[in-house]
Amino acid sequence: QSAQVKYVKVILLCFRRYLLMALTSCVFWNTFGLNTAMEPKPNILLFLADDLGIGDIGCYGNNTIRTPNIDRLAKEGVKLTQHIAAAAVCTPSRAAFLTGRYPIRSGMASSNRYRALQWNAGSGGLPPNETTFAKLLQQQGYTTGLIGKWHQGVNCESLNDHCHHPLSHGFDYFYGMPFTLLNNCQENKPPELDAALQAKLWFYSQIITLAVLTLTAGKMTGLISIRWKIISWMTLAGSLFFLSWYSSYGFVQYWNCILMRNHDITEQPMKLERTASLILKEAVSFIRRNKHGPFLLFVSFLHVHTPLFTTKKFLGKSHHGLYGDNIEEMDWMVGKILDSLDKEGLKNHTFTYFASDHGGHLEAQHGSAQLGGWNGIYRGGKGMGGWEGGIRVPGVFRWPGVLPADTVIDEPTSLMDIYPTLVHLAGGELQQDRVIDGRNLMPLLQGRTQKSEHEFLFHYCGSYLHAVRWHQKDSGAIWKAHYVTPIFHPPGAGACYGKGICPCFGEGVTHHDPPLLFELSQDPSEAKPLSADTEPLFDTVIQKIGRAIEEHRKTLTPVPEQLSLYNVMWKPWLQPCCGTFPFCWCDKEGDSTQSL
Repeated sequence: QSAQVKYVKVILLCFRRYLLMALTSCVFWNTFGLNTAMEPKPNILLFLADDLGIGDIGCYGNNTIRTPNIDRLAKEGVKLTQHIAAAAVCTPSRAAFLTGRYPIRSGMASSNRYRALQWNAGSGGLPPNETTFAKLLQQQGYTTGLIGKWHQGVNCESLNDHCHHPLSHGFDYFYGMPFTLLNNCQENKPPELDAALQAKLWFYSQIITLAVLTLTAGKMTGLISIRWKIISWMTLAGSLFFLSWYSSYGFVQYWNCILMRNHDITEQPMKLERTASLILKEAVSFIRRNKHGPFLLFVSFLHVHTPLFTTKKFLGKSHHGLYGDNIEEMDWMVGKILDSLDKEGLKNHTFTYFASDHGGHLEAQHGSAQLGGWNGIYRGGKGMGGWEGGIRVPGVFRWPGVLPADTVIDEPTSLMDIYPTLVHLAGGELQQDRVIDGRNLMPLLQGRTQKSEHEFLFHYCGSYLHAVRWHQKDSGAIWKAHYVTPIFHPPGAGACYGKGICPCFGEGVTHHDPPLLFELSQDPSEAKPLSADTEPLFDTVIQKIGRAIEEHRKTLTPVPEQLSLYNVMWKPWLQPCCGTFPFCWCDKEGDSTQSL
C-alpha cells in the first residue's frame, strides 16, 4: 500500500509539473500576443517606396496628401519615428536592406561620384557571396517573390550569367525592373541619367562638327589650305567620338527601361501607361498562388521616383501636383494588395511592413513644379548621407494579434533591422561568418523591451563617413556628430539645386573639426549645433563617438568596389536584349492588364 501511495504521488507530481509547463506556455504566448492556433511561420509582405519623404504620408503628419491605406497600416500596427536608411540613394540603401549590412561591407558604397548603378549592362551589383533575407527564408521553406524595382545589377561577366539577378539572390519569382525609373523612360522628358556629362558630350560633338564643316567650307572656297585627308581623319574621329557615347546615352529608354519576368524580358522599352497595373496584377497573383504559404512577397514600388508617371485615374486628384498624384496612386496600390490578403483570409497571418529606401529628392524640380518629396521638419534630403532628411524614413509594421495596434515607437532603428527580424520570424539563424549590422526588432515592436539595441549608427555618403548617431540609453539622449556636410547651392537653400544631387566629397563638402554636434531628441531639425561652450558634455560625447568609429573601422574588410567606374560603365556585351543586339524591342504583355 505504501508503494501504491508513492506511485500515486509521483503521478500527481508529474501531472502538476506538466500542468505548470502548459500554463507557463500559455502565459508566454498570450503575453507576447501569440496564440497556439497560429501557424509558426507567418507570411511576410514588404512594401518599399522609392524616394518617398517621411513627411509625404498622413500618418507622419501630412494632412493634404491622401494615404488612407498606409495610414490604416499604422493605425492597426506599430509606427517607428526614427527609422533610418543605411544610405541616402537607391542602390546602397537597398543592398543594406537586403543583407542587413552597411553597404561598405559588400562593396556597394562608392568612392566616386557614381553612387548608384547606372546601366542594366554594367558589371557591378550585389555580390554573389552576399546573402539576402530572401535566400535565408527560401532555406526555411518560404516561397519568395520580388515584384517591382531591383537596381542591384544583372550580369557580371557574360550576358546570361545573371550573377546579380534576383533569382540568384534567393527570390523564386521576379517581375519588374532590373533597373530603376528615370526621366529617360518617358518620352519628351529631359534626360536624367548623367545629364551634366551628356550636355558636355553634346557640346564637344557640336564643336567637332562645326570645326569639320568650317574646314570643309574653307577648303572648297580656297580660304583655308588643308589636305582633304586631314579633314577625312577629323570627320572619322568626330564620328567615332559621337558613336562612342551616343550608342549608350542616346538609347537609355531601350537599354535601361525594361520589364522582366524571371530571366525573360517582357517589355523593351517598357510602356509606362500600364506598368502600375502590371505590378499590381503580379503582386495580387503571387498572393493568390501562394495563399497556403508561407510566402515572402517584396513589393518594391517604382513610385515615387521621377518621371512620376501616373495613370489618368489619379492625374490632377491631389493638392500637390504630379508628385501628390503619384503618391496617392501608390497608396491605392497598397490598399488593393492589402485587400487581396483580406480576401484570402491571410491578414492575421501576415507580417506587413512599409518603408521608403531613403528621403525625398529635394532637387527634383521642373520649373516651379516640385517633383521630389517633403521630408517634414528634417534637414536635407536624398543624396545627403548625414542629414536626417536624407535617411529618416517611414517605418510601419502590422501583424494583428501579435503586434500592438496604434503604437508609436521613438527609438533608433534601421532598415537593416528587417534582415534579422525576418530570419527570426522564419525560424532561421544568422550567419556567423560575417558582421550583421541589423538587430531583431520583434522585442521592441511587441513591447518586451523599451530600448533599441542600437547604440551607434554610422551614416555614410558613398564610402565616406559623414555622421554618427549615439543612442545614450541611460539618459535617453540621441547625439549626432557630423564630420562632413554638403555645401548647399545657393547658400542657405537647404539642398544642392542645379547639381541634381549633393556630392559626398571634394570641393562640394565641408569638413568639420570639431564635428557639428546635435542632440536629436531636443533638436530633431538639426538647427542648433552645440559647442563646448553651450554643452557641458560636448568633449565627452565627441570622444565617445570617436572611439566608436575606431572600433567600427576595425570590423571593415577590403572588398571589391561594385560601383567603380569600370563596373558602372555601359558594356554592350552585357546588355539584356529581347531581340538581336542592337535591335532590342519586344512587347510580350500585349493587353494582358485588366482592371483590378
